[in-house]
Amino acid sequence: MALVLESEVHKEPKLMVDDQGLGPLTWKSYMPLIVIFALLTAGALAATWKDFGLVNFVQAFMAGFFIVFAGFKLMDLKGFAEGYSTYDLLASRWTGYGYIYPFIELAFGLLMLAGFHSAGLLWVELAVMLFSGLGVVIKLAKGEEFMCACLGTFLKVPLTKITVLEDFGMAALAGLLLLLI
Repeated sequence: MALVLESEVHKEPKLMVDDQGLGPLTWKSYMPLIVIFALLTAGALAATWKDFGLVNFVQAFMAGFFIVFAGFKLMDLKGFAEGYSTYDLLASRWTGYGYIYPFIELAFGLLMLAGFHSAGLLWVELAVMLFSGLGVVIKLAKGEEFMCACLGTFLKVPLTKITVLEDFGMAALAGLLLLLI
């Protein structure tokens, strides 16, 4: 009696995602995101150390997130815009949005860093991140595999549920701040 069906022997491991010709990706493909989130968390803790509170921490984390992620996108703006247009609902119809989006994120981060934490800004952040996440959800629901443009073209990260977590996670943090302030 065979313990493994022959049809299962030649299958790729389930943790791997094809990245459109760049080779299979494993959990190590997410290492850039893990490092970035660890550094953002450490930075937010350091920035709020003397006056720690949930609101201050979330504001510092979000400011850092938007600035860092915008920076990666701006390293190759054209490459980001092209990659983003493969899954973002607006960028796929108007390529200009892919060129503007990193500056929107940068503005979010700089405004938050400067202490501008108005409800209006948080509502805009919430809407932008939910809309961005929606395009990812649609692509994933169709079973299409793409590289995430969230870190520009500098770091290759697969478009997966992690990308959904990034977009909806930032939307959730904006929503949390709306409830707390």
